Amino acid sequence: MDAQSVAARPLDGLRVIEAGQLLAGPFAGTILGYFGAEVIKVESPDKGDPIRGWRQLRNGQSLWWSSLARNKKSVTLDLKSDRGRELMGELIKSADVLVENFKPGTMEKWGLGPDEFKQSNPGLIYARISGYGQTGPSAPKAGFASVCEGFGGFRYVNGFPGQSPVRPNLSMGDTLAGIHAALGILLAYINRTRGGNGKGQVVDVAIFESVFNLLEGVVPEYDGAGIIREPSGSTLTGIVPSNTYRCGDGKLIVIGANTDSMFKRLSKVMGESEMGDDPRLADNNKRVQHQDEIDGKIAHWVSSEPAAIILQQLDDAGVAAGPIYSVADIFTDPQYAARGLLQKVTVDGEPLTIPAIVPHLSETPGATLWPGPRLGSHNDEIFSELLKLSKEQQAELRSSGVIS
Repeated sequence: MDAQSVAARPLDGLRVIEAGQLLAGPFAGTILGYFGAEVIKVESPDKGDPIRGWRQLRNGQSLWWSSLARNKKSVTLDLKSDRGRELMGELIKSADVLVENFKPGTMEKWGLGPDEFKQSNPGLIYARISGYGQTGPSAPKAGFASVCEGFGGFRYVNGFPGQSPVRPNLSMGDTLAGIHAALGILLAYINRTRGGNGKGQVVDVAIFESVFNLLEGVVPEYDGAGIIREPSGSTLTGIVPSNTYRCGDGKLIVIGANTDSMFKRLSKVMGESEMGDDPRLADNNKRVQHQDEIDGKIAHWVSSEPAAIILQQLDDAGVAAGPIYSVADIFTDPQYAARGLLQKVTVDGEPLTIPAIVPHLSETPGATLWPGPRLGSHNDEIFSELLKLSKEQQAELRSSGVIS
């Protein structure tokens, strides 16, 4: 997409320095860049962000990278060198936002912690993402998403009773942390702008806390009633019916007919009107007591027809239901196409589809201007135009290994 043809975006003019790697910090940068921020991603000169080489590769670069690093400018700096840290400091002084997801204390060790910029850049919004946050006894621990999903309480409730908890085949904790970081940055930006004082602040995001935020009902139920929510397989504890069912053609669908009126509509379309009128099942709390009976009847009914027919009947009756999609199904569904969720980019002359970033904004929508760049491809632009380094100075930095 031509940058000149893009409509105004809400974060146009906001400069972000992204000093993270892998997923949590970079996903926050992806969100900001999609909605207009200039995101300058700082990478090590040797191999850059490890995700460049993770999972499926094409032409030596990760397909994932094209999505995660979209709209970003890649520069290289060796932050283990004095000169690299000095240049990093200059970049931070020029920025509105810094995003970093190093182990707590790393930026301070390098002389790049938030206190270093209170005088030189008082408006800086300094976003920090780590496994356990910047404070507390667990702060120094290594905190990958897999571990923090367990610590944050999510893994305990995810799976089937009596079995080991199940991990979704996604880096959910990292992505949630990235979303929370973007939210925190925007809240700090609103405060800086609306408050009129121009002051920045530190945004402290923990992966485990981002996961913990999903447990909004679990905490008061434990404290108020002593209930520990347990794993419940494909059901939702205390909500009936809400389950996964296998249709006659072997395909799985989800039915969530848990309001009283929708349960009556479901019963009618099933040919079980008496179930909808049964006083034993008149509200959700009563239905919970008879969950096995209700699920058994629904399972028997859906097994009689292919998924497409069952889902059409449920749609016609106004019952919430839908298929369980693979990514291949997503590519052929008209709703995804209508919402513009599959975007085409060109990487090394070859087309590639990457996901759009939501939410949709009616007047200032986000956009993908380019896919993830090659390592250091914006060195000349940033070092020449922003840091005012001469060609000779850049050549010296390359020869000394500070940049690539």
